[in-house]
Amino acid sequence: MKLLRCYEQILHQRHGVFSETLDLALLPSDFLTSVLYQPSKSSHPEWQKWQEMVDTLDVLVFVIPEYNGSYPGILKAFIDALAFPRSLQGKRAAMIGLSDGTQGAALGMAHFADVLNYAGAVALPLRPRLIQINRYMEGDQLVHEPYLRLLEQHADSLMALLR
Repeated sequence: MKLLRCYEQILHQRHGVFSETLDLALLPSDFLTSVLYQPSKSSHPEWQKWQEMVDTLDVLVFVIPEYNGSYPGILKAFIDALAFPRSLQGKRAAMIGLSDGTQGAALGMAHFADVLNYAGAVALPLRPRLIQINRYMEGDQLVHEPYLRLLEQHADSLMALLR
């Protein structure tokens, strides 16, 4: 979330864009049992709010932590629970990978790009990989100039994709 806040600040300062955060840690507590793969998921009141929010978005930026050589399973479960294909079809999507190791979620973003393509999203080709991220955070601030410049370039590219 700390890195996401930094990115949101860049979007606002450089492009006047305000964003909304979908924190998957806040999914309904019964998400895996009462929403995912259930024919009645549209009747789940908490999930319906998530679905409606995704439906109204034009752009999604995924900050993807590396997890076991890929991306977190909850992200896959979230995508699987969305109404297919309408939820992501034709939407713009972007990814930022991060890890405390040396890969920066490169493989996870490649896997996730396949999922986005299958779902019909238009993915930004620029995918920053922020390795050893904890070395470059001071509190809630990213303090590594090269990473800040990369995130600015990413935000600029994302805005260009929307034109």
